[in-house]
Amino acid sequence: MSHQQVSLIAINAGDVASLNQGEYLLTRFSWKSIGLVEGKPAYQLNDVRMWIFEDGILFEDNIDKRWSNQTTEIVREVIFPSRHSAASGKPSLTLHPIGVPQLAKDEQPKFGGRAGFSPPPSTRLASWWKMLHSHTKDATVSKKFELTLEVTHHGPWLDVPAMFIEIGSTERDWPNRDAAKLLGDIISEGMALDGGSNIGLWDSVNNADELVLVTLGGGHYAPRANKLALVDGVWLGHMLATYALPFLKPENDTEPPGGTWQQAIDSAISATKQAFPNGKIICSMDKKAFRGWQRQAIRDYLSQQRIPLLTTKQILEALGK
Repeated sequence: MSHQQVSLIAINAGDVASLNQGEYLLTRFSWKSIGLVEGKPAYQLNDVRMWIFEDGILFEDNIDKRWSNQTTEIVREVIFPSRHSAASGKPSLTLHPIGVPQLAKDEQPKFGGRAGFSPPPSTRLASWWKMLHSHTKDATVSKKFELTLEVTHHGPWLDVPAMFIEIGSTERDWPNRDAAKLLGDIISEGMALDGGSNIGLWDSVNNADELVLVTLGGGHYAPRANKLALVDGVWLGHMLATYALPFLKPENDTEPPGGTWQQAIDSAISATKQAFPNGKIICSMDKKAFRGWQRQAIRDYLSQQRIPLLTTKQILEALGK
């Protein structure tokens, strides 16, 4: 193999939702087996590679580097088909970036990742979110599954843009082949497996100065991002839930709040900048998710970092809508 740049699809064979998406893609297109990489089956189609892990993916750190070390190919992004678990049990199809930026750096993440950091978010998040809506508009699967983004969470750690694309939320839903086909079609169309054009890849020249959104606050299912990422002209970076912005109230008003909230914001913005070079990074905050002193601390900190904090109305105005 060469130093070719490739996109990697990482399949977890121990996860039926992941495996079904992978098998659908393998069946639909004429992939070429490239044997075993680290003892794991691997396939190629154009500039896309599929790598099948036996069981588990959240702790498989650095698979981008590991692939490169074995093949000399350069991994530019990783897509993770997966299952989604939720206590609500509500059937859902989800997309999300990964990372645990709110954890103290000496903490051991329970669900993988590198404590205190976030890998770059996939630049495809917003465009695939729009595709997910358009693909389900007339599909029977839309009658059963809710569509939602999720905020940044869990592992694994890697250095290139990454995204999970998931079927949820219980053992009843994970094997659903209609859902696997629908998400497989989004992957195949988005990654141009059918010979079309890639959807959602960022170009640092052609896309320079376009808006890239980082959201702050709200629940796990990213209500603010769900709406804004459907707007044409908005690219989506990391999304931090309220729980990912831990504050400790200072004893007096002259001191800044403690906690790892600044670290989480720094990591999310830095990783988003890495994924979107020359992009115009903006933040949008769910005001109701924070107390007044927390909101002011976020405003002051973003002002120091020269990152615009915009309302939905201001974002739409910036886009001329």
